[in-house]
Amino acid sequence: MAKIEREDNGKKGRFIIYENNEEAGEMTFTWAGKEKFIIDHTGVEEKYGGQGFAKQLVMAGVEYARENDLKIIPLCPYAKRRFEKDESIKDVLA
Repeated sequence: MAKIEREDNGKKGRFIIYENNEEAGEMTFTWAGKEKFIIDHTGVEEKYGGQGFAKQLVMAGVEYARENDLKIIPLCPYAKRRFEKDESIKDVLA
C-alpha cells in the first residue's frame, strides 16, 4: 500500500509517495502567500507509472488544502488536467 508524506520548509514543499519503502513519485509546490500554494510539478518514477500515484498525490494536496482552509493554483500540466476533469475538487481552486 502506497504511503504519502508531506515536506514543507515554509516557502516550498512536496508530497512524496512511497511504495515498498521506495520513493515512487512526488508533487512539488510553492507557497503563494499564506493561504495558497502552487502545484508546480507532479512526477512518478517510470516503474510505478499507471498505478494512479499522480492522482493520489494531487488528492493528498487537495485534502491538505481542505483541512487547512487553503486554495491551490495548479500550474503543473497534470494537476491542471485533474482539476479540469474532476468537479469534486474545484472547491480548493484559487
